[in-house]
Amino acid sequence: MKKKTKVFILVAMVLLLGVTGYLNIALNNKVTQTSTTTYTSANYFATYREDRQATRDQELLYYDAIITSEDSSEDAKTKAEAKKLAIVEQMESELVIEGLIKAKGFEDCIVTNIEPNVKIVVKCADATLTTSEVAQIVSIIKEQTSAGIDNIQITPVE
Repeated sequence: MKKKTKVFILVAMVLLLGVTGYLNIALNNKVTQTSTTTYTSANYFATYREDRQATRDQELLYYDAIITSEDSSEDAKTKAEAKKLAIVEQMESELVIEGLIKAKGFEDCIVTNIEPNVKIVVKCADATLTTSEVAQIVSIIKEQTSAGIDNIQITPVE
């Protein structure tokens, strides 16, 4: 081959390599951004429940260790038993409230009931709630807890 032909082929290959590298980086960034967003919105509720349960399991194990330890004072054991009972009551309360909210037709929700505050994250179509839907949720919270209206926070998510 002639020298000009070899140079032309070499330049073309270098340009193709550059274009391929650019497209690879651009497409990988686009896929990463899309998949992260999808993962976050699609699995938020499941991930939150798993994290919440894992944290509570750890807390319960901690309190069990205090209760069963021979080195713990009676006062510490009593306080640990009271805290453990409070966690169990909180878990039951949140489960009941979540079930009642879902029974009203909401797709999914998460309730955090730490007296005196109640926080609710509700999955809804366009991340907005009507006045009627808010009233339904507040009614459930008021029936199931002693939280005042100022201590109820509802967050709609898509």
